[in-house]
Amino acid sequence: MHINKKRNYLLIFLIGIILNLHSTNIDSLDVPQGFEISIYADNLESPRQITETDKGFIIVGSKNGKNVNALFDSNKDGVAEKKILIAQGLQNPTGVVVHKGDLYFSEIDTVWLIRDIDQWLTSNNRDDLPKKEIYISGLPSETWHGYKYLGFGPDDNLYIPIGVPCNICLEPQTKDKRFAAIHKYKNGQLVTVASGVRNSVGFDWHPKNKKLYFSDNGRDWLGDNSPSCELNVVEKEGSFFGYPYKHAKNIIDPEFGNLISNIDDEFVDPIAELGPHVAPLGIAFYDKNEFPEKYKNSLFIALHGSWNKYNGKSGYKVIFVKLDSNGDFLSQEDFITGWLQNEKDWGRPVAPFIMSDGSMLISDDKYDAIYRVKYKS
Repeated sequence: MHINKKRNYLLIFLIGIILNLHSTNIDSLDVPQGFEISIYADNLESPRQITETDKGFIIVGSKNGKNVNALFDSNKDGVAEKKILIAQGLQNPTGVVVHKGDLYFSEIDTVWLIRDIDQWLTSNNRDDLPKKEIYISGLPSETWHGYKYLGFGPDDNLYIPIGVPCNICLEPQTKDKRFAAIHKYKNGQLVTVASGVRNSVGFDWHPKNKKLYFSDNGRDWLGDNSPSCELNVVEKEGSFFGYPYKHAKNIIDPEFGNLISNIDDEFVDPIAELGPHVAPLGIAFYDKNEFPEKYKNSLFIALHGSWNKYNGKSGYKVIFVKLDSNGDFLSQEDFITGWLQNEKDWGRPVAPFIMSDGSMLISDDKYDAIYRVKYKS
């Protein structure tokens, strides 16, 4: 009996430590005045892209896990109490998107489809996983920059980025033009929307002008302060964004820059330089009414954070990028900071997602959580 009491006390003590660390980390996150941030779901496995069904289920992909799960906040208190397994045994199922009631999710070389996902999620019989079918197969199988972010455009086509399997190279995209590009899947074929894109892990469409905006991760090993990562906009389908010959607005690549004279395509510069090595991943336009007016029709970008800077880490925050009425860049500012403390990072933001209720979710694949940001009106 005495031993059991000691064990119980030890268990309570350890739980207390874990809860205290959890609270301390969240308390270190800073948001602008009037906003508050909280944990929507935790104990997830490297959560990445987020989407929402018509019935309010939040579906999340995973970087290192093998499952796609649905989360549900049944009592509307801002915390998901339910986690429901949708698909399992997958390879890096990072991308998820719901379109017209159907769920699409990605592996490295495949995109899957589950029809009418809400019907299964709300049924009384979920003993078997929902039937999935292949939507796209045969995508490049390289895992370096191979995660497939997903999104449906205003044209009802599925968009997919395919990064280069390297830091800096030319050969892969010379042999296979699917690399270093963003494509849309139209009539059973991939159509290139933007090329010369090193590794985009986030894109969204402007709510008004319907243009595609995307983040791109800059190359490594040109020093701590170069080149900058990018925010780009596609003004014309098929535009070329410079990789591997030129980076950011004016950095000529030391290995491939001498080949620029051989390139017939016009180079498109980014509309904003986000900083070197900050690793911009998911982006999301704010098109709801809960946040103040300044955020409307402008976007949030998750900066995942640097991994190889020698003199001071960068990123590890969510920024807000203000655009003018034409969708042109005006300014950028920090929106959420605090994941980096004294050069030690306890979390890494991945993908912002605007919920139907106007609040914002943000996944964190290091802290294994999803945060919820709301405005206290």
